[in-house]
Amino acid sequence: MTGPAELLRDFVNTYDVEGDADELASPAELSVWLRERGLIGDDDRAADEDLTVATQLREGLRVALRGNHDGGPYEVPAGLATALTGLPVRVTLSAGTPALEPVRSGVAGGLTRLAALIPAAHADGTWPRLKVCAESTCQWAFIDSSKNRSRSWCSMRVCGNRTKTRAYRARRQAEGTPRPS
Repeated sequence: MTGPAELLRDFVNTYDVEGDADELASPAELSVWLRERGLIGDDDRAADEDLTVATQLREGLRVALRGNHDGGPYEVPAGLATALTGLPVRVTLSAGTPALEPVRSGVAGGLTRLAALIPAAHADGTWPRLKVCAESTCQWAFIDSSKNRSRSWCSMRVCGNRTKTRAYRARRQAEGTPRPS
């Protein structure tokens, strides 16, 4: 079973910043994505408004996850706040366990279930480990599994190497050292 952080990560990664590729480019694609994850029923269909809310939620989450690199409190991004306002929840008790349940059904309910994973990830301790790559051209979401929670890049081999190489070249240029041939 996928935990809340994994599903939030997968949702943020439906848009590939580097490749400018969006898995949720249409309401139909949003419906399929939510259905495949059990967040909506077989008969539920997304509309343009649902896609707008989903995009606000996704990109707001991406901005919020940048704040998890610092480990301190941060402002909730405006887009995320707007999306969350349109996704009302109620607290329920099922077998004595509190849960956040969507007030509405259909695709709006599926997006609300997705948003309810934010406090679930906080509760299970995975929220601070959920980050986006510090490489500005990447922004891929990942779960930081490092012991001290200091991972900055989705991949040290690719994005970490790019960042460190740029920094090295900038230092060399600032020192006036010629580049090796």
